Amino acid sequence: MRSRPNKIIAPGKYLLIHSFFLLFHISLHAQVSNKEVKIEPGVSYSLAQYRHRVISNLQYDLSFDIPASVKELIHASEVLQFQLKSSDVPLQLDFKQADDHIKSIKVNDKKINIATQNEHLIIHPEYLKKGLNTIAIEFIAGDQSLHRNDDYLYALFVPDHARTVFPCFDQPDLKAHFLLTIKAPKEFKVLANAKKRDSIATGNITTYHFDNSDKLSTYLFSFTAGKYTYLKKKMGKQTFEFLHRETDTNKIKLSVDSIFTDHKNAIDFLENWTGISFPFQKAGFVAIPDFQFGGMEHPGEVQYKASSLFLDDGATKDMIIARANLISHETAHMWFGDMVTMVWFNDVWMKEVFANFMADKVSEKIMGTETFNLKFLQDHYPAAYGIDRTRGANPIRQELSNLQDAGSLYGNIIYHKAPIMMRQLETLMGKENFQQGIREYLKKYAYSNATWNDLIAILSRHTKSDLYKWNSVWVNQPGRPVFEFTRTGKGGYINNFTITQKPESGESRIWPQHFLITLVYPDHNKDIKINMNSTSIKVAEVIGRKEPSYVVFNTNGSGYGLFPSDNQHTSAIFEMSNPLQRASAYIVAYENMLAGKFYTPSALLEDFNKTISKEKNEMNLRLISGYMTNIYWSFLSGKERNAIASELESSFWNSLQQNVLPNNKKILFKAYQDIYMSSESKSRIYDIWKMQLPPAGVKLTEEDYTSLALTIALKSDTTTNVLQQQLQRINNIDRKKRLEFIMPALSLDVKERDAFFNSLHDLKNRQKESWVTTALSYLHHPLRQSTSIKYLQKSLEMTEKIQKTGDLFFPQSWLSAIFSNYQSKEAFNIVNDFVNSHPDYPPKLIAKILQSTDHLYRAQNLITK
Repeated sequence: MRSRPNKIIAPGKYLLIHSFFLLFHISLHAQVSNKEVKIEPGVSYSLAQYRHRVISNLQYDLSFDIPASVKELIHASEVLQFQLKSSDVPLQLDFKQADDHIKSIKVNDKKINIATQNEHLIIHPEYLKKGLNTIAIEFIAGDQSLHRNDDYLYALFVPDHARTVFPCFDQPDLKAHFLLTIKAPKEFKVLANAKKRDSIATGNITTYHFDNSDKLSTYLFSFTAGKYTYLKKKMGKQTFEFLHRETDTNKIKLSVDSIFTDHKNAIDFLENWTGISFPFQKAGFVAIPDFQFGGMEHPGEVQYKASSLFLDDGATKDMIIARANLISHETAHMWFGDMVTMVWFNDVWMKEVFANFMADKVSEKIMGTETFNLKFLQDHYPAAYGIDRTRGANPIRQELSNLQDAGSLYGNIIYHKAPIMMRQLETLMGKENFQQGIREYLKKYAYSNATWNDLIAILSRHTKSDLYKWNSVWVNQPGRPVFEFTRTGKGGYINNFTITQKPESGESRIWPQHFLITLVYPDHNKDIKINMNSTSIKVAEVIGRKEPSYVVFNTNGSGYGLFPSDNQHTSAIFEMSNPLQRASAYIVAYENMLAGKFYTPSALLEDFNKTISKEKNEMNLRLISGYMTNIYWSFLSGKERNAIASELESSFWNSLQQNVLPNNKKILFKAYQDIYMSSESKSRIYDIWKMQLPPAGVKLTEEDYTSLALTIALKSDTTTNVLQQQLQRINNIDRKKRLEFIMPALSLDVKERDAFFNSLHDLKNRQKESWVTTALSYLHHPLRQSTSIKYLQKSLEMTEKIQKTGDLFFPQSWLSAIFSNYQSKEAFNIVNDFVNSHPDYPPKLIAKILQSTDHLYRAQNLITK
């Protein structure tokens, strides 16, 4: 019996509660098995519970006939076998398609009438039996989650989209084997979860037969077929298969070997750390143009965004590290998520936190601890704060009553706060104890399903710490703490140093955690370890020490929350020799600015501007330049922006000339491109684009020149042919189509921009979600907001439809692309009125709206009127 409690039950209460619930569930099972389970859209938790109790040993035999034309239907067939414990209620197969997609159905060799209701295919009890059952179905496969393009397609079923393509039990705790056959045009290459058994060519069609897959949840079943280049390479024990559509020979030459090597390195590390060999029959991956995620972890057919894998000699060090980290993330999923899978999608964060956490460990081994700590801080903390500080903040673990809403659980709290939490947990337990607990968990639940409660129960046996109390704050509640301190001295020596924490909002609670503070003296620094395990602690170690010049908080970057800053010593803090300390100081200063503490936006921008020419670390330079452009567009009034524009342009351009490191020069050039407005700069950027002669030491790629063309079109009142010229320069068909899609959003004609926005009401125009969000970011750029603000109301109204028809991250990216840079009172009122006038709107979508409009909300108080 699987359960989904809201909170972890402490061990002392477990036996009594367990006895009660055992009796309760025996009774409940008797009741549920003798009455019909409600037939409702999606996959309800009650339906999933019932099916898990009565269904086991699933086997899907699936065949798809893929035509050459994307306009033709995909005919398919399925044979589903399973053991059934009880056949006294109608069986619901999930299938979210129109009735005419089902052509015929046989149950245990008997043809029956087709009966559908609320996205389910209904099999009545008289056709079923206890024991082995067989259902054979002829059907038309749904298109939406097969992502069909002119010459390739890919199946992407997370979290509950398998049911949009074929009839199935679409829930994670009904794992199955999949035996797949695909018929495709002879010029297509095909990759799937399992090894290819054979391929038989007949005329213009090739039939591919695959071995039976490993045991998988339906969201992990996948395949791709299309005009790909096929690569294969044996490295160590593994033979890797790779499909891609890249045509740039330089990118191919510079990237392919690294892609294979990064996969091997990740597997080697994870096998060693977990003590478990690679858990699936094959290792394969595919690079997909404009894939909607960074990657998706289907065993044997990991899907990646092509631009994340294929880099050229213009790639920065940060981009190369990001590729290795992405590959490590998806590879870690083979153990965390694929081999051991959550019972229900309310625990989806478990697979993501471990994938990120283990990917970070791979990165640490490759980069070294110092660089890794800096990357961990910058990758996770700003993104987590970006949600946790908002009025729509959500906890790591959330409630979920129906899988159709599972997409709304995803976001930066899962991907970025959870790894921070897990790192704090490892520190609390000790690395060796933590590793032993995780190994026990993986071995116990291999090829099965587990809950967060199951994991905490195991980890608790490897530590004396109260993980249940710790969990209640870090996992089950949203928000972050605010830290403050008081320091007093006598005769030049410290006689009191007290640190306090309180929630930024909500009820009182404590975030147990460890971090460093640094006492800065004229001739040395002193690091002090802080164990913040209560609302207030006195730091005994500093009593009697000389008064420092100033104190810096969270200098190791491990603490989570809003830490105090010292604006009287900003320049000195920003010039600390340790890159990690500087990065932490940048983040602390920016977060305090947003909170209306210590800095105004203009003052912080000025301090950052003084620092930009001195910062030589690539990752820090990217962080601070990003903060600067964000403050410039989101938190300065038009008057303030005009006053500083010329100085800021010169600062970025001069720093670019002075910096000798190519990666740093490119970061500075990108920042210059983002903020330039003067006639001189417009002319300079246009000449760089037209002549394709970048500044000395800067390497620009085709994508960079496309970005420049888009910026020129955005900032020009007269240039109309730049984008058409850039289109002619592009040879890759996928990148050409992307630019063609985006171009109307940058038209000088408002009516054409209106037509583009209105076209997004049609689902077929939203299929390429990354194209849509890029176009929307230009459509709603601050320079275009006077004519785009009229789209805001309708954009909010469309969000629920976006959630129902799009992939996991589309609602959040839709809202962020639209609202990120708005600052006006009019825009704020539109959002506020919408939220207040829609009390019955899905709460998780309201939370997404509040998260995405946090800058707009804060701008009302931060911008000088």
